[in-house]
Amino acid sequence: MHIPDGLLPPSVAISSYAITGGITWFSLRQIRKQDNYQQQIPKASLLTAAFFVSSLIHIPIPPFSIHLILNGVMGLILGYYAFPAILIGLFFQAVFFQHGGLSTLGINAIIMGVPSLLAYNIWLCRKLPLFNNFLASNILNFFIGFIGIFLSALLFVFITINNISPDLNINMEKKVILASLIGYAIQGIIEGTLTVMLVNFFYKVKPEIINNQ
Repeated sequence: MHIPDGLLPPSVAISSYAITGGITWFSLRQIRKQDNYQQQIPKASLLTAAFFVSSLIHIPIPPFSIHLILNGVMGLILGYYAFPAILIGLFFQAVFFQHGGLSTLGINAIIMGVPSLLAYNIWLCRKLPLFNNFLASNILNFFIGFIGIFLSALLFVFITINNISPDLNINMEKKVILASLIGYAIQGIIEGTLTVMLVNFFYKVKPEIINNQ
């Protein structure tokens, strides 16, 4: 899902950097409003490391090969810390593993970071009476994990399809990119299930990790 260098025109790459800068500023501003916001920094650092390493764990699902993104889980646990955490993780992935690129760092941060902020705001709905029972709560948690990755996939597909080089077979490229949504839907199911397991685990052993908002 990482968009590499050279795929996007300079205007899109530069615009995405400006948008990412604005979202980062907004996220940091929201973080500063929280009481004892510095106490959350070690947790954010730990999940940034998990996000960084997860790109190395490939899961073969023929004909696809996927790796965990965890942006839904990061939004759920970190709240507004998630966007800068993902931005930092993407920077190191680009530098050390060549996953994505530095010129596309802004657009990759939007693709993976914005869904994490949406996941966080969906997570706040857990306080509604509708989600007071175990089943409804788990459905909400699954949806958060699923929508984090699948919304990222939709953004990725939309951006890449609208920036296919005219030197390539455009129809063939569109079919391949759209087909990748099948793999991302499977990945969404995996990450949704993982989110349910993680939330239930944290509720049992250390609920303050996910009840900080």
